[in-house]
Amino acid sequence: MKIAVVTDSNSGITQGEAGRLGLFVLPMPFMIDGQIYLEGVDLTHEEFYRRMEAGSDISTSQPTPESVMELWDRLLKGYDQVVHIPMSSGLSGSCQTAMVLAQEYEGRVWVVDNHRISVTQRQSAAEAAALAERGYSGQEIKEILERSGGDSIIYITVDTLKYLKKGGRVTPAAAALGTLLRIKPVLQIAGEKLDAFSKVRTMKQAKTTMLAALAKDLEGFLEDPKGQDSYFQVAHTCNEEAAADLKRTLEELYPNWPVETAPLSLSIACHIGPGSLALACTKRLKELS
Repeated sequence: MKIAVVTDSNSGITQGEAGRLGLFVLPMPFMIDGQIYLEGVDLTHEEFYRRMEAGSDISTSQPTPESVMELWDRLLKGYDQVVHIPMSSGLSGSCQTAMVLAQEYEGRVWVVDNHRISVTQRQSAAEAAALAERGYSGQEIKEILERSGGDSIIYITVDTLKYLKKGGRVTPAAAALGTLLRIKPVLQIAGEKLDAFSKVRTMKQAKTTMLAALAKDLEGFLEDPKGQDSYFQVAHTCNEEAAADLKRTLEELYPNWPVETAPLSLSIACHIGPGSLALACTKRLKELS
């Protein structure tokens, strides 16, 4: 059985990378000053941050049903099934939309809702491709990925409260006080929500906090204290030096697998702005051990 694996650009996978990885990426739309742009098609990361710094009005959107079905229809001319991995249903309506659309395809399209985004979503797409190579069907891949959906965590620290305030995630008063006190919040994405986790004063403290939280998670729900069966990822928004430093630290602490680094997807960057740093961990699928 020939299976095509589709994800969206919230995974951080570029159109160029998709070809090399044997994946297909649906570009996410963004509304910037009243005009629609597609991530990785006519909107680069550089242009996105330039417009953000200039104060443009930026909001996220979701792919049109027509664009989703057009991609599926094209792929099903050469593939038996499609496995579609959108961003978490708790962070966007695009997953639910895809599930409704898939009903028209009578078992040829399987939409995965495993509550992932950014580098953990990227990992899911890679795992789906590996499962397909091992002969798993679309339905089996969906079931495996959804069953393991809770086996990942992302911690993010932001450099400024400006964009959290703009998106309504902190009040103007709290943002003003936090800026005055130089507070850097550490956020957590576990499953469906972006939540507050801790507050620190420096990026160094944020790094220490995230690493301590990761170690606790590995001891706890991930059940992998030595990190022997987990993948680690570092992501950032315009913060390559700090990301490289965190990557080196992780590789010293958990030397079993190479640590991947990537820019955070624009759908997250839209809410937190430049200068952020993220640490993610995903437990390895037993089916691929």
